[in-house]
Amino acid sequence: MTAVSSAVQAPPSVPQVLERCRELVRPALTRAVGRLHPWVGEMAGYSLGWCEVGGAPVAAPGGKGVRQALAVLGAEAAGAPGRAGVPAAVAVELVHTFSLLHDDIMDGDPTRRRRPTVWKAYGTGPAVLAGDALFALAVETLATAPDGPATVRLLSTALADLVRGQADDLLFATRPWTGPQRVRPAEYRTMAEHKTGALLGCAAALGAALGGAPEPTVTALDRAGRHLGVAFQLTDDVLGIWGDPAVTGKPVHGDLRERKRTFPVLSALDSPAGGRLAALLEAGRTEAASLLIEEAGGRTAALAEARLHTAAARTALAGVPLAPGAAGELRSLLDFLVRRDL
Repeated sequence: MTAVSSAVQAPPSVPQVLERCRELVRPALTRAVGRLHPWVGEMAGYSLGWCEVGGAPVAAPGGKGVRQALAVLGAEAAGAPGRAGVPAAVAVELVHTFSLLHDDIMDGDPTRRRRPTVWKAYGTGPAVLAGDALFALAVETLATAPDGPATVRLLSTALADLVRGQADDLLFATRPWTGPQRVRPAEYRTMAEHKTGALLGCAAALGAALGGAPEPTVTALDRAGRHLGVAFQLTDDVLGIWGDPAVTGKPVHGDLRERKRTFPVLSALDSPAGGRLAALLEAGRTEAASLLIEEAGGRTAALAEARLHTAAARTALAGVPLAPGAAGELRSLLDFLVRRDL
C-alpha cells in the first residue's frame, strides 16, 4: 500500500494578507470616494495614491492598507467573514486619510510618499475641504452599516483621542528641551497612543463589532491596536533619525532637523548626556546629536519600549477567544509593522 502524504499549506505572508484585505476593501472604498464631488474625489484619490494631479490613474497604487487589514481581520477573528468588516475598513481608511491631509498642513510637510502633499499640489483651502469631506464620508459609511450607531460611537471615541494626541504633539514643539517644562517619555507614550494607536485600535475593534464579537473581544482588539500604535510610532521615531532615506523616503536625521520631540531624543535628554544633547539640538548639529542620542541609549530605549508594547498587544489578543487563523495573521502583522526596515 502506498502512503499518500498531503502537503501542509504554509500560512500566508503578511504582504499576502495585506493584499487580500486591500482587494476585498477596494471596491467599497472606490464606491465611497465616487460619491464625493468630482474635484474633491480627485484630491481624495490623489491622497490615497490612486491618481496624479488632474486624475490620471497611477499604475501601481501605493499604501499598505494596514488599517483596512486590521478591520477585516477583526471581523474574521470574531468568526465572521472578512466582508463583514469592510464598512469599518472603509471608514477607518477615510479617517486616516483625512487626518494625514490636515496633519501635513499643520506640520507644513511638502511631501508624502515621495510626492507633493495635497495642500502643496492643490492648495491649503482645497486640502482642508477634501479632509472635511473624507471625515463626513467616513461617518456616513458607518452610520449606514449594520449596528451603525454603536460603531459610530467607537469611531467618535477614537477621533477624540486622535485630536487630543495631535494637540499634544503640536504643543510639544513649543516646550524646552530641558528643565521642568520639558516633555517626558511618559507624556510621549500617551500622545502616541492617542495620535497613532487610537485609530489602529478602532480599526480592529470596529471590524470585530461588525463581525458580531462580544464586548470583551471588541475591547481587547482595541487595546491591542493601541499598543501596536505606540510600537509603530516608536519604530517610526528610530527610522526618522537613523533610517535609510532610500527606504523611508525621508532625509537622514530628518526628525532632528525638524526639532521633533521623539522618544529616542526624550530618553537621551533624561540621561546624564542631556545637557550636551540639548546644546547640540539648539545649534542644529544633527549629525553630532544623532551620535550622542545613540551613545546615551536613546535608540536602544525606543526599540525596547516598542518590544514592550508589541508584547502587550499579544497579551491582549491572547486574553480573549479568537478564530485561530485570523488571530495568527494579526500576530504576524504586529511583528511585521514593528520590525520594518530596522
